[in-house]
Amino acid sequence: MTPTAAPAARPRLDVVTFGEVMGMLVAADTGPLADVTHYTRSLAGAEINVATGLVRLGHTAGWVGRVGDDPLGAHALAALRAEGVDTGQVTVDPEARTGFQLKSRVLEGDPEVVYFRKHSAGSRLAPSAAADAYVRDARHLHLTGIPAALSPTARAFTHRALAAARDSGRTVSFDPNLRPTLWPDRAEMVRTVNDLAVRADWVLPGLGEGRLLTGAREPADVAHWYLERGVRRVVLKDGARGATLYDATGGSWAQPVFPVRVVDTVGAGDGFAAGLISAHLDGLGPAAALARAAAVGALATTSHGDRDGLPTRARLDAFLHSRTAA
Repeated sequence: MTPTAAPAARPRLDVVTFGEVMGMLVAADTGPLADVTHYTRSLAGAEINVATGLVRLGHTAGWVGRVGDDPLGAHALAALRAEGVDTGQVTVDPEARTGFQLKSRVLEGDPEVVYFRKHSAGSRLAPSAAADAYVRDARHLHLTGIPAALSPTARAFTHRALAAARDSGRTVSFDPNLRPTLWPDRAEMVRTVNDLAVRADWVLPGLGEGRLLTGAREPADVAHWYLERGVRRVVLKDGARGATLYDATGGSWAQPVFPVRVVDTVGAGDGFAAGLISAHLDGLGPAAALARAAAVGALATTSHGDRDGLPTRARLDAFLHSRTAA
């Protein structure tokens, strides 16, 4: 009798992401950072924002990174665990400090952000067999262009994680999240980021980023640049003008922004990514996925902290119901 093959094990996590977490000191008062005397402590990091957003929406998510053996690192680990983010592949580095940033408080527009991250623990992220296995044991990998800019070892980790996900048949989303000041020059940034982007299933650039990376001007041409290179979906975010999803079948779907009282725009793109990944995990179609992404992104702008406005599933459902019922 031929033995029956055992069913494949269910992935332990829905999503894995990785990068650098930083302490964030948010100004208590408006005005230039040089004049501020009181700050509130929080956390910053595009990838931890996405992981937090996914957990609040009812999914399981893990984050891989390094923190220093210091108060900021201890706070980051405690805060992520309190949210329910899996930190089983986070390393505490005894030789480097956790980076941090100062963030201004504004009444409108984008806040000023000043980074203190050179030679940080987060920049010492490096590949490992354990991290490879961790990535393979998830349904989806989300990555950004930030780790590849931090150091050669973090860039190597990025390529290894992407290869592990692709080899295991996992879906991959990629948000360029361009940080030009972290790169030696624009040409290397464009080359490296695009090399990662074309190996992902979905690419999620802002329109300005897409224009810089591809040289195209029209949104459809930016999207087609990636689609022609094997990407399955491109979602272009265009600020107050909303977002458009293009896919490999030739379809496109547009989504306007949801009007909210904007307090702080930082983290909106991370919320958008969390909403889009959540929709994928729940099997939603393109239009519904865009609506969820836009809603999470909008709600993320309603508080001063990068993660504070990320909604629970109940808040998201109530928000979407109120908009569709109006």
